[in-house]
Amino acid sequence: MSLKPIRDEIDQIDQQLIELFRRRMECSKKVAQYKLENGMQIFNPERESQVLDNVEEKAGEYGGSARLLYSSIMELSRALQHDMLGSGSVLKNRICAAEPLIPYNDSDVRVACFGVAGTYAHKAAMKVFPNCRPLFYSPFKSVFEAISNGEADFGVIPIENSSAGSVTAVYDLMLRHRYYIAAAADIQVDHCLAVKKGDDISRITRVYSHEQALSQCSDFLNAHPDIEAKEFVSTAQAAKMVAESDEEGLAAICSENAAEEYGLEIIKRGFQNNPNNTTRFIVISKKMFIEPDADKISLSFALPHVTGSLYSTLCRFAAHGLNLTKIESRPRFGKKFEYFFYLDFTGSTADKNILNLLCALSDELVEFSFLGNYKEI
Repeated sequence: MSLKPIRDEIDQIDQQLIELFRRRMECSKKVAQYKLENGMQIFNPERESQVLDNVEEKAGEYGGSARLLYSSIMELSRALQHDMLGSGSVLKNRICAAEPLIPYNDSDVRVACFGVAGTYAHKAAMKVFPNCRPLFYSPFKSVFEAISNGEADFGVIPIENSSAGSVTAVYDLMLRHRYYIAAAADIQVDHCLAVKKGDDISRITRVYSHEQALSQCSDFLNAHPDIEAKEFVSTAQAAKMVAESDEEGLAAICSENAAEEYGLEIIKRGFQNNPNNTTRFIVISKKMFIEPDADKISLSFALPHVTGSLYSTLCRFAAHGLNLTKIESRPRFGKKFEYFFYLDFTGSTADKNILNLLCALSDELVEFSFLGNYKEI
């Protein structure tokens, strides 16, 4: 038996489906016009649920697949209606009015860095703002508080590491404060084992560092079970503590800059598990900044604990051919089995289709926040 007759039949069916899809989208335009004239909301969850239940029942053994197909069609229909009705005008106006970050390079710019002098956050801050006035805070929430109370113009905090993954505490703070991301900086992490002058590895009994750094150097620590690993606020603060302590046998896992800053001697370099270990830092601000060549967008929003809710949202991005680079979920405080989602994708708000998508989502999704359109510096 040849496949050709079957494929010919499929091609004929597909042609009919395409024509029916076009007719359905034309009907969506008429629905949008009616809703505009009668002051109606675009999203009607009760109506959509009824349609999907009916489709699933009529499709028999293909019910689940049919529901998925129609859910996508309805998402695209809603997107078309949002575009026609000009949804999200408030967000659109804010994005269009955003200024570039480039002018903020003089010595008056106050940048709150996590930790103390010599941290990787300090290095990231100087990469983005070479002439800034760095200020140092810990724990992470203090960086956000410094921006909130006006002590700092920007904050620099780690958000993910190529080896240890996401810094969940920072994601939680981002979702709580909803500050804008103005820029990002990837910093190569080359950990050093630093001790007070005259010590060597045979005398070390305890090593201090941030939990992420300890995780990134787990191979070394596992190979030296006689050395106790102790978490500390940051890598640089661990170096500072070791330098100031009267106790013998202490070491810090920190950057070369931190070791030099606090007068420690480096006895081992680059011993992290992954030789290409990199930490991504973000620059946060109360004010929105967008560079003309910004190419990454971050969002956050909430979704109910309903089957298919995340899929139906993500299909909107797929319809525009957008590349999602990260999705992170965090529990929604006070809501049972409901979640906040943090989403990164490549793109620019200068693209009309992307801007319209953002505006549509801002009207439709619960607790939606546009967190920024930025680039890596």
